[in-house]
Amino acid sequence: MKLYYRPGTCSLSPHIVALEAGIALEFETIDFATHKTESGGDFYAINPKGYVPTLVLDDGTVLTEGAVIVQYLADQKPESGLAPANGTLARYKLQEWLAFINSEIHRSFTPLFMGATGDVKAQSLEKIARRFAYVEKELGHKPYIMGDTFTAADAYFFVMLTWAQHLKIALSPALTAYFGRVAARPKVHEAMKAEGLVQ
Repeated sequence: MKLYYRPGTCSLSPHIVALEAGIALEFETIDFATHKTESGGDFYAINPKGYVPTLVLDDGTVLTEGAVIVQYLADQKPESGLAPANGTLARYKLQEWLAFINSEIHRSFTPLFMGATGDVKAQSLEKIARRFAYVEKELGHKPYIMGDTFTAADAYFFVMLTWAQHLKIALSPALTAYFGRVAARPKVHEAMKAEGLVQ
């Protein structure tokens, strides 16, 4: 399998999940300015949506959308605990978290990455703050979003926190501690190092 990615983007979450699950992937970066792959191919020919992450399976099937890709990867190694079993209430809670992070947090960063100013920037920051506060409340005293086990939801939310740090958005003490806990995981560190995000 091959993951098309861009360092530091949301494609970091499937990178983390693959490493946590012990799945060997090929990796190829994308140049967003030209939409060319690292090997010179036309990325639109692989994923007409034109964005990462994009996972190409061994049979040539293409999967897009990070929330789907992390579940697919987790399901290849159910013993990893990265996603509860299909059909369980816990699995639906994971999907609820992935959908929330995608629609309510990830999307709120878009105006900031597009250089928003004034009211638009203020509204985005306010929404991110409210959503972060919700996650903090739900996290409570648990080490991870869904309890004692690190899941795909943690991989995705961790990326949101890396973006907050990049944009100098202050995190609460509880979310700072959570960030440190996730960042200290060896496979998370390995993914970040591979993408040139840490030493």
